[in-house]
Amino acid sequence: MSRLNEENLRMARQIISMYPKKKSAMIPLLHLAQEQSGLVSNEAMTHIAELIEVTPAEVLGTCSFYEMFKRHPVGEYQINICHGISCHLLGAEDVLDHAEKSLGVKEGEITKDGKFSFEGVECVAACTEAPCLQVNYRYINKVNSDGFDELITDLRNGGKAEIPKHGRLANIRQKVPSEKLAGPAAAEGTSPPVWLQRNKEEQ
Repeated sequence: MSRLNEENLRMARQIISMYPKKKSAMIPLLHLAQEQSGLVSNEAMTHIAELIEVTPAEVLGTCSFYEMFKRHPVGEYQINICHGISCHLLGAEDVLDHAEKSLGVKEGEITKDGKFSFEGVECVAACTEAPCLQVNYRYINKVNSDGFDELITDLRNGGKAEIPKHGRLANIRQKVPSEKLAGPAAAEGTSPPVWLQRNKEEQ
């Protein structure tokens, strides 16, 4: 695994420029690293730390807190099958068992073609749609074993273009006009706010 490549380094600097404090760009940069490699490597976290002038431990602390950042390989399509109480009562365990048989791998493993991995997760906040799952964090609701197999077939055949491969946060990258970047637009003749001056002094 590697540090950010040249193209993503340029993107990282653009992202950092959108924030009053470099450290505020940490989460978007972690997404960028994961988009590059499908996971967040130690080397990428060290690179991010250098870019935003924090310690690698601070980057690791943030990365390890959020479940959607992976520090180990997963499939092109990471399937999170909810087994919270609502989903459990409506058949999530059956879907988990079926996923293992249908994909031919155990929870946490990757299929031989590299396409799929799956795991059981806690509540994904879609209790009224139980049992539900997420494919690369896109919701698929009221899933049973047959629906799971249809989903896998669609993904294999490119029938779910709205779901990007794992690591890519969105199909469209956010662009913020320079006049709308974070930070105050001080009225002419007024002093910058105290917090902004303090932040500049800390940099």
